[in-house]
Amino acid sequence: MIVIRNTLAAVLTGAFLSPALAGEKEELLKLKKQMDGEREELLELKNTAENLVELFVEQGLLDKQKAERLINKAKAKAQTEAKQQLVQEQEQAEEPLAHNAAAAGPGVGTGNGKSVFVGYVPEFVKEEIRQQVRADLKNEVVKEVKADAKQEQWGIPGALPEWVANTKLSFDMRIRGADDFFQPDNEPLLDYLSINEEGGHLAARNKGREYLNTTKDRFRFSERFRLGLDMKIDEHLKAGLRLATSNIRNPVSNDQALGNTGQSFEFAIDRGFLQYDFVDNKGNDWFTVYGGRFANPWVSTDVVFDPDLSFQGLAGTFRYRFNQDSAKVKSYKAALTNDLGGRAGINFGPQTPDSVFATLGVFPIQEINLSTADKWLFGGQLGADWLVRNDSRLKVAASYYDYKNIRARPNARGSFENDWTAPEFIQKGNSLVPINLNDGFNPRCTSAQSAIGQGCLYGLASDFRIFNLTAIYDVDFAGTHVVLTGDYAKNFGYDAARIEREFPGLLADNTAKTSAFQVRLDVGDPDIRRFMAWNVFLAYRYVERDAVLDAFTESLFHAGGTDAKGWWIGGSYGLARNTWVNLRWSSTDSIDGPKLSIDTAAVDLNVRF
Repeated sequence: MIVIRNTLAAVLTGAFLSPALAGEKEELLKLKKQMDGEREELLELKNTAENLVELFVEQGLLDKQKAERLINKAKAKAQTEAKQQLVQEQEQAEEPLAHNAAAAGPGVGTGNGKSVFVGYVPEFVKEEIRQQVRADLKNEVVKEVKADAKQEQWGIPGALPEWVANTKLSFDMRIRGADDFFQPDNEPLLDYLSINEEGGHLAARNKGREYLNTTKDRFRFSERFRLGLDMKIDEHLKAGLRLATSNIRNPVSNDQALGNTGQSFEFAIDRGFLQYDFVDNKGNDWFTVYGGRFANPWVSTDVVFDPDLSFQGLAGTFRYRFNQDSAKVKSYKAALTNDLGGRAGINFGPQTPDSVFATLGVFPIQEINLSTADKWLFGGQLGADWLVRNDSRLKVAASYYDYKNIRARPNARGSFENDWTAPEFIQKGNSLVPINLNDGFNPRCTSAQSAIGQGCLYGLASDFRIFNLTAIYDVDFAGTHVVLTGDYAKNFGYDAARIEREFPGLLADNTAKTSAFQVRLDVGDPDIRRFMAWNVFLAYRYVERDAVLDAFTESLFHAGGTDAKGWWIGGSYGLARNTWVNLRWSSTDSIDGPKLSIDTAAVDLNVRF
C-alpha cells in the first residue's frame, strides 16, 4: 500500500508541476479506481481476520484477553512497520531528486518556473506492484497467525484438557518365531525352578517337569505388545506408565506364547515410575532421579542384564558436563531406539556426550514376610562419555552390583526358617545347593518327594558381588556407524570354603567359575526407522556359571542363563517407516557343566510409533 501511495503521490505532483502531464489525468483516475478496489480487498481481509478471531472466542478456542492482545499486537506492529517503511522510502525518493537537480544545473527545481520531469509508470509495472503488495501482505498475515496459533495453542489442543497436551504415547509390537536346535548327545539338565515349585524331584518327575528339554528341537511363536505413556507433571517432573503382555513371573521376557488354545493374553503393568530432571537455563540436565519400576539405568550389555528387564526401586544419575558450547556437542544426535531396532542388547545409559557421570541405585528384589532379611540389589557406576572427534564417540563405564540376601541358607531338619532363601525365578547355569535335604529323617523332605541325598528346595550357592566394565567405541562413516563393544564381568562373591562348610559334599564341583566377557561388532544405521535402513552385528560371548546372576542375563542366547559360550550374529532391515525385521542366529555350548549344545534361530517382525 505504501508503495502504491508513493507512486500516486509522485504522479499527482507531476500533474500540478507540469502542464505537459495533463494527458495523464485519465491514467490517474484509472489508478485511483484500482486503488479503491485494493482498499476494499484489504478491508475484506481485515474484517475476515477479525471475524475469525471473534469466532474462536465464541467457540471457546481462544479467550477474549488473548484475542485482544493479538489484535493490539498486530495493530502496533503494523503502525511501527508502516512508519519505518515510509521514512525509508522518503529517503530513497530524495536521493534521485537531489541527483537530478545537481545534474540539471542551477535553478532547476528552485521555483524558477521550469517543469519537473515525472516518468510514466507503465500498466504492467502497476500490476506487478499490486500483485507484490498483495502477496507480501498475505504471507505476512498468514505467518503472524500461524506463529500466534502455535504459541498460544489455538484450535483443538487448546480446547482439550492440559494433560492431553502433556502426554506422549508410545507403542511397539513384536511377533517372534524362534527355533532351538539341540545336539542329540546333549546330557540331561535338571529344571530346578520346577523342582522348587513342585516340592521335590519325584513330585516334579510325576508331572514331567524334573528335566529341561535338551534333545528335542523346538519351534515357538510368541508376541510382545507394549503401550507406554509419558506424562509431564511439571517443568522437570514426569510420570511414566507402560502396559505389556507378560507371563507375570519371568522378569526377562514380555513375550506371550502363541498356541494357548485360544485363551486370553496376560496383560500387566511393566513400568510405572516418576522421573525428575534438573535442567539449567541452557537446557543441560545435570542429574536425573527415578523412582518406581523403570528402564535399565546402567550402561551395560545383555551379558549382565536382559533388554526386557525393568528395575524396581530408586536410582539417580549425576552428570558433569564439559565442552557444552562446542558445535560438535550441540549438533550430535544420539540413537533413539537402542532397546528396539538399533543396537539391541546394548544399553547406552545417559545420552550426554562430553560428560562424566555417576549412577547409584537401590532395588528391592524380594520382600520377605516376617523377616528383616529382604533381598536387595545395590549398584553404583562411574563412567565417561567423550566425543573423540566429530565422527566418533567413546563411552566407558565401571560398575559394581552387590546383591544382598540372595544365597541359600540350609534349613535345620523339619524347619521352614530359611525357605525364603530359595529364588523366585532362575533360568539355568548358576550353582545350586539344597535348602531342604532328604536324609531319611527330614519330615520337610521325604522319600515321597525326593530320593535320599536329593533336595526338595534349592537355592543359589554363591553370593553375587559383580564388577562390570563396559566400553563402547562408535565411529560414524557418513551415516554408517561402526560400533565396537567390549564387556567384562567378574563375581567376587563366590566363597568355596563357606559353601563347603554350610553344604558339605552337596556341590559336585565347588570351584569358582566366575568370569564373563563379550566382544561385539555392530555395523549400519544406529536406528531402524525408515525403509531400507539396516544394521548387522557379530559377537562372541563367554559366561561362566557363577559370573552373573542367571535370572537376569539374556534369555535367548543358549536358551537363557549362564555356563555358555558361543557366537551370536544377526541384523535388522527396515521394511517401511517404523517397521523392520530382525534376524539372529546363535551357536552355543556349555562351558563345564553337563554337555549342552544349542543353535537358535530367531526372526522378529517389529512395528512401533
